[in-house]
Amino acid sequence: MKILVDEMYDGIDTKLKEFGYQAFSVKKLIAEGKKLSSDYSVIKYAEENGMIVVTEDVEIGKACKENDIRCVLLDNETIFKIILEELSKYKER
Repeated sequence: MKILVDEMYDGIDTKLKEFGYQAFSVKKLIAEGKKLSSDYSVIKYAEENGMIVVTEDVEIGKACKENDIRCVLLDNETIFKIILEELSKYKER
């Protein structure tokens, strides 16, 4: 499984690799000379390379959904669910 990690999550690619994923960072790919400065180019790169995009950018998430590109969107709603899940561990019993 190939994963493309958006710039704001640079470093997560390294952690994902430790779990056996083929993960790539937009930031590192740009440093290698790939032209990925626009949302469109990031989405197109992911599509052309059969990758799942990991991002918090809502516009990228919408574009992925509209174009049937697999995406993990870490938007406020998703993050809020994680917060609630973590807080539930501390509820008084």
